[in-house]
Amino acid sequence: MKALFVNASPRKNWNTFKMLESAMKGAGDSGAETKLIHLYDYNFKGCVSCFACKLKNAKTQGLCAYRDDLRPVLEEALNSDIVVIGSPIYFSYPTGMMRSFLERFIFPIMSYSFGPDGKRLSAIDRKIYSAVIYTMNCPEDLAAKIHYPEYLEPNANAMQTVLGYCETLCAYNTYQFANYDRYEANMFDEKKKAEHREKVFPEDLKKAYELGARLVAKAKAHE
Repeated sequence: MKALFVNASPRKNWNTFKMLESAMKGAGDSGAETKLIHLYDYNFKGCVSCFACKLKNAKTQGLCAYRDDLRPVLEEALNSDIVVIGSPIYFSYPTGMMRSFLERFIFPIMSYSFGPDGKRLSAIDRKIYSAVIYTMNCPEDLAAKIHYPEYLEPNANAMQTVLGYCETLCAYNTYQFANYDRYEANMFDEKKKAEHREKVFPEDLKKAYELGARLVAKAKAHE
């Protein structure tokens, strides 16, 4: 069983990575073969609207036809049983890298046609158990007040619809800087941020570990 973890953050050792790392450990401890990739290591773009994946009798079989650095990553994702993507939230939305990845990963699998039974056709005949992990500087109560859940829900909905299964996990009020004194950021209380990181972030990591293990259990149950 293969589980792919996709870091859509430019940082390779901070909140998003740590959440993905914990989820990956949960999956690995549950018996999955795991791999983590950093999207910012790749030179790629979003969907170019070539529609090669929508041609009648298309030979793409769910894989984006556009050839660039992302193509091997998309092939790995398509051949995985589990795909987890993590992103920080910038200006209320995931990174552009995450959005571009999702366009290239999900759109070729999705069909514009329905079968005789009235169900939407798919380029694959199995579920890919997926999840999205978000990390954000915003506290949870403020995130709800400014409608973050509504902004983020469509990503999981698309993955649920096309891949067959998706969960969402959020880590709120994350610690942004290693040294707040270096930055113009007096709207934040660094002491409270540090306390949250010490007390709450370990619980977030535990939830990520459990998420990784849970996805493997679900995938194994349907082998």
